[in-house]
Amino acid sequence: MKRAWSLVLAILLAASALAACSGGKNDGGGGGGSSDGGSDGGSGKRVKLTAIMTKHPLTKPFAEMEWLQAAEERAGVEIEWEEVTADWSQKKGALLSSGDIPDLIIGPNAITDADIAMFPGLFQDLRDLIESHGPNVKAMFEAKPETRALATQTDGSIYGLPKYQRFWPATATRQYINQQWLDNLGLKMPTTWDELFDVLVAFKEQDANGNGDPNDEIPMDFAPVGTGGFGHFQPTVLLGSTGITLTNASGQGYFMEDGVVKNFLVDERYKRVVQFLAKCYAAGLINSEVFTQDYTKFQSVARGDGNTAKVGFTWGWEVTDRFGNTLAPQYVSMAPLKETADSDVQVSWDYTYEALNYGVNMVVMSARSKNKEAAMRFINELYDPVVSMQVLFGSIGPNIKDNGDGTYEVLPPADPAMDPGTWKWTSTWADNGPMYIADDLVLTLGTDMQSVGAQTEPLMPALDAIDKENDVLPTMFIKYSPEDNSTLALNNTNLMNLAMAKFSQWVTSGGIEQEWDNYVKEVERTGLPQSLEIIQRYVDENKRNQ
Repeated sequence: MKRAWSLVLAILLAASALAACSGGKNDGGGGGGSSDGGSDGGSGKRVKLTAIMTKHPLTKPFAEMEWLQAAEERAGVEIEWEEVTADWSQKKGALLSSGDIPDLIIGPNAITDADIAMFPGLFQDLRDLIESHGPNVKAMFEAKPETRALATQTDGSIYGLPKYQRFWPATATRQYINQQWLDNLGLKMPTTWDELFDVLVAFKEQDANGNGDPNDEIPMDFAPVGTGGFGHFQPTVLLGSTGITLTNASGQGYFMEDGVVKNFLVDERYKRVVQFLAKCYAAGLINSEVFTQDYTKFQSVARGDGNTAKVGFTWGWEVTDRFGNTLAPQYVSMAPLKETADSDVQVSWDYTYEALNYGVNMVVMSARSKNKEAAMRFINELYDPVVSMQVLFGSIGPNIKDNGDGTYEVLPPADPAMDPGTWKWTSTWADNGPMYIADDLVLTLGTDMQSVGAQTEPLMPALDAIDKENDVLPTMFIKYSPEDNSTLALNNTNLMNLAMAKFSQWVTSGGIEQEWDNYVKEVERTGLPQSLEIIQRYVDENKRNQ
């Protein structure tokens, strides 16, 4: 999903402290400040904190974000940031094992419920701090009770705080094809896997972009697939052709069908998707670097060269975000494909509404922090709706216009050649940050967010047909016991180590037909049956409690 926005604001410490004490808004958007004015004992000296955040590779250094500097100042803190853009899972393992963690760890589920269960005593229960120093968090809990549910463990403790960002559609992933290439070659819009294959072959062999070079087209590309599971903008959405409904990309394979929890990694329908991808790869239709490129390369390749597009068919968040302003007009979004022409399966898609508009464990605090109240004051700043707006879209000034009447407007990029998504992700924390975008905040969205709805329309018949009670896995709103969390974490680690290596191997080298039966037996030994039983039990209990 997306990219950038940038900055402005400088607030004098005395003025900001006064605003924080009074609870009134200021130009930086802070209003729910702490009762002690945000300084160290009233001395005016800022408290030093340490923090790690998992940020997007495009995001600029935090020191250049005006809204963030203002938020730290109002909270009376000075944060030494470690900004992580890659290999967080490896770094996290060593960090947690050491027991020496920073005051704050920020990022979407950067610290999971499983981590909290596995390392008891390492993270701070925030309940008392929220009560004494978190009025903005309390306001979110009161206005959106589901956010409290997202934050609360089975024993009532709160270690990680959620987010609510409100504006996002029902799915993160849209399916795009280059309509200009179709027109150049006299091809019809594909509606099935076979038709897509034939179109991709034509893209490869017939100089679809018309630049005289028949070898520079990439018929299909998808986002990097990591070792920890699947994500958005990846070909697992083709499972929708077989009737499987993904929930927030179903990264570790879990999905629900008619109320029954399943895992597609051992489903024959997944096998058919992999077979189709292997067929495409063997024919030279998939980017040869698809398993080695990073996300930045994935994006840049789709931006092409000037007016010359390089990618024919792919998945992404929004058309300008995926292809840039220059090439975006060449592309159209597509409906889900049928698996075969004679298939009578109700096609589905990846349902992501809750995961896009909510988030879990966006920020946690060390139980060993020597400055817990100061850390909570800073967290509270992030949950002021006007600050949250800047967390998401960038600072008031360069990224957001303050209309002076309590309303705001997302501005276009300062560089007209840059698309709004890249502008957002370059400028601020964007979707990776803790936030509370209150429903009564009046904000006019940018052109990308206005257009993403239209680009979702081809998917809406499939999305509208989803039985959200029985075919959407409510994983976000389930809190497992520490014991079950630990069991699932261990089982899923073993599952991903096996399944993700096999996925890339099978797509690039084939062999799934010969190895499938033995692979399914190996997956069973990772503890998958136990995991399915655990998740099913919690899903059923969740339904009974609704």
